[in-house]
Amino acid sequence: MTRRHRPTQRGACTPVTVIDTGPVVRLRSATDRPYDDAIAAARTCYSTRVVEADEITERQRENIGPLTFEGGHHTVYQHATFEFALSGISRQLVWSFLHAFPFYNTEQQSQRYVKLDEPAAHVPPSLEGEARELYTRSVEGAWRGYGELTERLLPRTQKTLSDLWRLDRRQGVAFGKNVAREAEKKAIETARYVLPIGCHTAMVYTVSGIVLHRLRRMARVGDVPQEATDVVERMVAEVERLDPSFFGRVGEPALKEEEVVEQRLAPPGLGDPAALEAFDKSLDGRTARLVDWSARAPEVVADAVRHVLGRSDLADDEALALALDPGRNPYRLDRLNVSTHAPIMRALAHAHFVFRKKLSHTADSQDQRHRTVPGSRPLLSRTVPGVVDVIEPELIAEDPASHALFRELVEEQWDVRSRLLALGAAPEAALYVLPNALAIRFEESGTLLDLIHKWTMRTCLNAQWEIWQASMDEIEQVRGVHPSLVEHVGPPCFVRSGHARPRCTEGTHFCGIPVWRSFPDTQRVI
Repeated sequence: MTRRHRPTQRGACTPVTVIDTGPVVRLRSATDRPYDDAIAAARTCYSTRVVEADEITERQRENIGPLTFEGGHHTVYQHATFEFALSGISRQLVWSFLHAFPFYNTEQQSQRYVKLDEPAAHVPPSLEGEARELYTRSVEGAWRGYGELTERLLPRTQKTLSDLWRLDRRQGVAFGKNVAREAEKKAIETARYVLPIGCHTAMVYTVSGIVLHRLRRMARVGDVPQEATDVVERMVAEVERLDPSFFGRVGEPALKEEEVVEQRLAPPGLGDPAALEAFDKSLDGRTARLVDWSARAPEVVADAVRHVLGRSDLADDEALALALDPGRNPYRLDRLNVSTHAPIMRALAHAHFVFRKKLSHTADSQDQRHRTVPGSRPLLSRTVPGVVDVIEPELIAEDPASHALFRELVEEQWDVRSRLLALGAAPEAALYVLPNALAIRFEESGTLLDLIHKWTMRTCLNAQWEIWQASMDEIEQVRGVHPSLVEHVGPPCFVRSGHARPRCTEGTHFCGIPVWRSFPDTQRVI
């Protein structure tokens, strides 16, 4: 039963207008001659020397290019690099398409640290008339709610940080200003949960040539077919202005809608609340639950270390210490994260763990940046139920007034989604109106080699709360099955304690708590 829409009066005196510039795509830098470079790379495989791009002939362009591409020899197209400036794109596009696979690099505008004063969001072109007006009103209301929630949270974050850093005992105006800045960051970091996933973002996005070919091929697969197609076509157009041959001579066209496997297997529709409830029960009250692991991981890793070093005399505990103990292995202390380049640490790749997880859309957007720990994330147009399904931050839940405002906002967003669907909006288009707090359920897996880096970064108290909690859950459960593998795993200050200075690598962003003294028994207050 659809709840009757009740327009909010919050901020009625404040005129706001949704800004939708549409996607802006600019090629910042690129390989000068990407197609000829690919042909030259292919020729080098059969040459006594490195072949240069300016040596490539027209006949080689016509023959070698299609031969390599159609034969699946795609590494030659990976040498081309394209660095794009993207803006006016939705966070839903980023989460469901641009960041949904491992092979890219990106630096994205942060909603944790950038206050969003103006309502800027993707407005699906397919929405017209009443549906479009309803959608934009919802975005405007969410932005007003974001501002109000920020103001409500600010005194609480200010007091918590003042107590944490003992502001009453410290001298100097500068430190007080630092606390005020950090308090505002914590407030907007939490208030952002009510912003819609259609919210605009900006980023530097870098991919190889073969990845861009694949993005073009798969643009209609997933929950953002229209927006992804638009953005990828603009990226391809930028490359074609540089080198018309790179897509003109080789490549596959975008899949048609009827060719998308997921569309045939699971057409869009409302998710089943019972299935989601069963998933939640399977977590046993955790954010992340260990559901599978390498049963003999310590023994296998120890064997691998012995074989790498040619040291059959090493006992298991000694072999593991050489790979994992920062007192024995200085690679663990290197800020460059050189683990995949270190022969002894590559032995950790043989231990594997699978977790079942539940995070908000906004937290998972950060979690998926750990690209070597991939997840099978849901198609939201098939799984989001007709009832409110969100992750509510503790900072909001602990304050009755903030909680009431949060619930009012997310209920309105779900109601608008329902009304958009009733007006004939495509399920994918209606999704954009839902909040960052939207719950995401998925499985995620990785090797110990890659998880150690993730756990090091995300058990720091500066990490986003949900990802910190998930990482703590994961380490605890691995400790339960293979304690020897996580004895030396924790935030940088814990790993470096007694081995390197400074303990904390965050500099002026030190959280204020000597975590290294008590980890993993860490008490987090904000």
